[in-house]
Amino acid sequence: MTGLENYLALLSRVDEICRRTSETFSAYITCRAGCDACCRHLSIFAVEAAALRKALRELPAEQAELVRAKARETREGSPCPLLHDGLCLLYQARPIICRTHGLPLLLLREGERSVDFCPENFQGLPSIPGSAVMDLERLNMMLATVNALYLQSFPGPERLTMAQALLSD
Repeated sequence: MTGLENYLALLSRVDEICRRTSETFSAYITCRAGCDACCRHLSIFAVEAAALRKALRELPAEQAELVRAKARETREGSPCPLLHDGLCLLYQARPIICRTHGLPLLLLREGERSVDFCPENFQGLPSIPGSAVMDLERLNMMLATVNALYLQSFPGPERLTMAQALLSD
């Protein structure tokens, strides 16, 4: 048992929403291979780190070492250590923030609700229907809950940087 069952169930729900939005608005979404300005070194929840480590262990040795070497070189504010030639080396295991980035997210900033998305996306679209918008507060609450459950079985820090996640095991 990996302890990742709840996280994988959440990922499945998030991926379905992202897939639907991406298919429905494909003409208005410019995200593609090589479009990686948003791929920064950031922190993730421990349960997401565990999923990345599991995926890293499944890579061929040469590829896994490339990921670890990039993680060792990564500094705060630098590109994500998983980014290589404009592509994510662990795309299938990428964290939720990476899966949802660029798509319409409902945010709460200074008490005000607003919808945010990559400025390259949805150009020329007069409005975005609510069915295509994910509530980031609610999503983060679900992820934090899944992470807390994970930490009950696998104690450790609540969050890690991507590099820490990729270099620990």
